[in-house]
Amino acid sequence: FGSEISTNAANFYTLGLKGRFEETKKTDDHLLKQATYPVAELDGERIVTRDEPALVSLNERLRDDYVADCARGVARWNEVIRKHGIDFELTLPHRAFHRAIGSFAEVRVSPDGRIVSQAEWDARHRDWLPTEDDKEYIQSLMQPVVEPGKFASWIAPPARGVNGLAVDFEYVRLG
Repeated sequence: FGSEISTNAANFYTLGLKGRFEETKKTDDHLLKQATYPVAELDGERIVTRDEPALVSLNERLRDDYVADCARGVARWNEVIRKHGIDFELTLPHRAFHRAIGSFAEVRVSPDGRIVSQAEWDARHRDWLPTEDDKEYIQSLMQPVVEPGKFASWIAPPARGVNGLAVDFEYVRLG
């Protein structure tokens, strides 16, 4: 999504090359000349929210829309987990967790949003992020399946095909 504050995003939006998610549902003037948008940023050792000009905050607006969409998916998964009697809940990490770009790129933040020392990060990041063994295991699952009607072992077969077509329809022709 890029940096929270971005003149590039503003320029691309102004030129009509970048848009906002569900732009037609927005009730502002769509030019964003006077509008502001709340943006999380680092203030010393604290994460605070400040209103910034909406035009340069487009990346953050898009990130917020993405996080909201992910939260809806996680809520659905948690409902399934709960219905199966499992005492466990999935949560999304804090927006500052494991960032490589933007306001939080240089700070270490735990999944629950605490700013942590480099020592704590080094001691705990393997609890929070996939290890090399985890990555190797995931890669071992990723075996291609290209036959119509067949599905990879890590994908549940759909109840019906796309656009009313049969599940075993040849959606993609290879070769």
